[in-house]
Amino acid sequence: MQRINPALREISLDKLINTHLTTLQTLTKALRDDQFRASVDKEVIANLHAALSRLCVEIKSMSGDVDPLDESVSLCLKLTAECFRAHRNACVQCTPNQCSLRNLGSIKVSFEILDKLLTLTSGGSNVVYDAIRCGIQFLGNIAVGNQLCKDDIWKLGFPHIFWNMLELPDEKAVSYTCMVLHTCLDDHKTEKLAQDAQQLKVSLKIMDLCKTLPDVDWTVLIATQHFLKSTEIISKMFTEMTNEERLTLLELILAHLGVGEEEKDSLIPLSLAEFLASFFTDRCRAVLTLTSQSSADDQAAVVIIRLLDILCEMTSDRKKFMALQDHPDLLSSTVAQDFSLKRPGDEDAQPALSFKAHLIRLIGNLCYGHSVNQDKVRELDGIALILDNCSIDSNNPFISQWAVFAIRNVLEHNPENQKLIQELRSQGVGDDTMLREMGFRVEERDGSLLLRPLKKDP
Repeated sequence: MQRINPALREISLDKLINTHLTTLQTLTKALRDDQFRASVDKEVIANLHAALSRLCVEIKSMSGDVDPLDESVSLCLKLTAECFRAHRNACVQCTPNQCSLRNLGSIKVSFEILDKLLTLTSGGSNVVYDAIRCGIQFLGNIAVGNQLCKDDIWKLGFPHIFWNMLELPDEKAVSYTCMVLHTCLDDHKTEKLAQDAQQLKVSLKIMDLCKTLPDVDWTVLIATQHFLKSTEIISKMFTEMTNEERLTLLELILAHLGVGEEEKDSLIPLSLAEFLASFFTDRCRAVLTLTSQSSADDQAAVVIIRLLDILCEMTSDRKKFMALQDHPDLLSSTVAQDFSLKRPGDEDAQPALSFKAHLIRLIGNLCYGHSVNQDKVRELDGIALILDNCSIDSNNPFISQWAVFAIRNVLEHNPENQKLIQELRSQGVGDDTMLREMGFRVEERDGSLLLRPLKKDP
């Protein structure tokens, strides 16, 4: 190990030769050891930076088309990749090495190299991509747990160089880039993403990668751990997205809510839930387009259906989001939906599967313990609507159960609604019959009406 430092120094002074590659490989391997990494001499780190700076000069002198058979070019690219590996290993859980390399300027030099490498083509050879991947990995390792390094990386690389790296036709390089973005992002940086067109473009690219590269977990982590915290960035992206892209985002939100943990809910601000509710109320009639044969119309409608699914989850007694009960238009828009929606001859394939059932579920959620909404449902003739749409329906599984749930929440501690049900029952109209078909009966007790299961015949 004593000979590493002099040999390392030679890289920045002499003509590049194969023995330099051996020197870097030896150092890379040594830096895997925790004890060596923690005690490595600062002069070694300085010479490692000097080697990277020398390689930067060589890389910048290359033309756009790289000949992988050119030995000098190939050696330079291999040395660059190995030098990045040594930098990467030096930074693993080692703040002193991170700070030393930052102070020496290795982050800036790395971006200069990467910026040039992104313009090179190598006729299908992997030699350029090896160097790019290792450079990005170094940036990821030097950023972990080091705010100064994170801020430098963001300032030097975002958005333009990061955008170019996300555009690479190399899944590993894209994955490593997303890792660096995830590491560097914080609440302040996330909020600023919505304030600049180019930054918003990068954000939309990450959302697109959630779908096109489903095996890259970092994209989902960026979306769920950073984007979902910001109503501004989500609302700006939602406005710019196609319906297909919106569906990707909504599926992520729905999956995130499906975890069901209180701390998961805390990542999503109430203002984002209110934005989604407003988008639903503004566009909910789009589901009527399902009667057409246009696939574009179908996508617009499925966006609304997914929004309905999300609103049902949010209002399922999740304390943070129960303020949606006071949304000025959500309940009235839900009750006013066309419950007769049906595409002739296409019942099994229509995207609106469970749509009516979830409308009824949302009505029930919004009325839970909320007398104002209970009264509003009555005033909008919503009670009869629920009862008229609760028969067994193959396109709406569990609709009977959600109808019972909704009626129970509409009646609870509400004399006026109970009186209305009593009048319907006394008149012998079909609503009471429908309740019986659902397996329930209305029972009067102490001046109030209760839903009770029908007694089965012995």
